[in-house]
Amino acid sequence: MIIIIAAMAQNRTIGNNNDLIWHLPNDLKRFKRLTLGHPMIMGSKTFDSLGGKPLPKRTNIVITRRTDFHAPGAVVVHSLEEAIETAKKEDSTIFIAGGGEIYRQALECADVMELTIIHRDYKGDTSFPKWGDDWQEVAREDITDDPDVDFNYSFVRYEKK
Repeated sequence: MIIIIAAMAQNRTIGNNNDLIWHLPNDLKRFKRLTLGHPMIMGSKTFDSLGGKPLPKRTNIVITRRTDFHAPGAVVVHSLEEAIETAKKEDSTIFIAGGGEIYRQALECADVMELTIIHRDYKGDTSFPKWGDDWQEVAREDITDDPDVDFNYSFVRYEKK
């Protein structure tokens, strides 16, 4: 199963200057809970935004076009297809963790999207791609009383029809 995992504003913004725009502790805890122990695929900019270090207790697979790119502690590949084949050797549950271009490519082959949708617009330079009507919402948890933030958000699961 290939799972896209992302946090996005209601206007689809996911980042600015290679960084998250918001700090949402509940989303970070959910991300860790869902991805722990599974391979995680991401682009090189997303890897760099993590401080250039792999997230622990997960195989971090980094996609880049650059032949000179090094990611100590991670596996470096050069296409989404290669990343998925590498991940399948380890586990049948694979997470796609960004960024925007990797998400766009993964929409075709993913089975599930685990999204955190922030109910506010943000300005940024990276957006989550639009998806088609081949996806249906199957679960939603609306959070309206999180004392850590001054906005509402929802954890939403979509599955491909």
